[in-house]
Amino acid sequence: MLGHDVMRAGERAGHEPVPFDLPEIDITDAAAVEELLDRLLGERGSLQAIVNCAAWTNVDGAETERAQAHAVNAEGAGNLARAAARVGVPLVQISTDYVFDGIAPRDSGGRPRPYVESDVPDPQSVYGQTKLDGEREVLAASTSHTVVRTAWLYGVDGPNFVATMLRLADERDANGSTPSVQVVEDQIGSPTWSGHLAPAVLGLLEREVRGVVHLAGAGEVSWNGFAREIFRQAEIDCVVEPVSSEQMARLAPRPAWSALRSERADVLPMPDWRDGLAGYLAARAGMMRA
Repeated sequence: MLGHDVMRAGERAGHEPVPFDLPEIDITDAAAVEELLDRLLGERGSLQAIVNCAAWTNVDGAETERAQAHAVNAEGAGNLARAAARVGVPLVQISTDYVFDGIAPRDSGGRPRPYVESDVPDPQSVYGQTKLDGEREVLAASTSHTVVRTAWLYGVDGPNFVATMLRLADERDANGSTPSVQVVEDQIGSPTWSGHLAPAVLGLLEREVRGVVHLAGAGEVSWNGFAREIFRQAEIDCVVEPVSSEQMARLAPRPAWSALRSERADVLPMPDWRDGLAGYLAARAGMMRA
């Protein structure tokens, strides 16, 4: 999902993105990663950067498939980071809000505030721990590398929450009555459209921003509120019923609070999450017409 938008953003910016995916390359195979970079350097003469969009994203599955999740999210990221460092190429590693514990930090007035880069991670799930391990592998490999934490990612090239809401409303509308969905109201975060994230990631590379960076849709909302805004913008009459995380129990714990923002002066602010949703809906409509 993000990889496709990085490709499009790179082409629009005048770069020459070269995509790789399974089965062409398995990032858990360190030797294969080394061979790939050597071949690309031999063919092209130079590489500007690597953006690692590969990840084990099955949050619940990671609870039982720990070794597999760690192999991709931690070891695989480390393989890429070390290989990139060997040939002097900066790498961007995509990470997640799940590295935090979900307990909202507070500002000086006692109000909940988004997590910033200096907040201490404390993952509560296997997925979150493997992503944090991957961050550490990447940052240990080179000071030229960058870790981008994002949250609640959705885009036109993959399954996502917005597409699921629209599909459920459509399916239930076919029954002849006003559709309804149940969505949790006690998890709050920062929805992020991959169409906004991709050019922001390339901007970090162009400006040589290193270290840990938070890039997520500006502002925060519950999943329930996000669903209501989806239907409002899509002009769909659908009832969004509030439920608790306990009622919608999942194998892996979800952060109750995972809003992100950057505290860094060298990081440009992301657009509001509502603007991201509008962009996604427009892109989705355009692709469906095509």
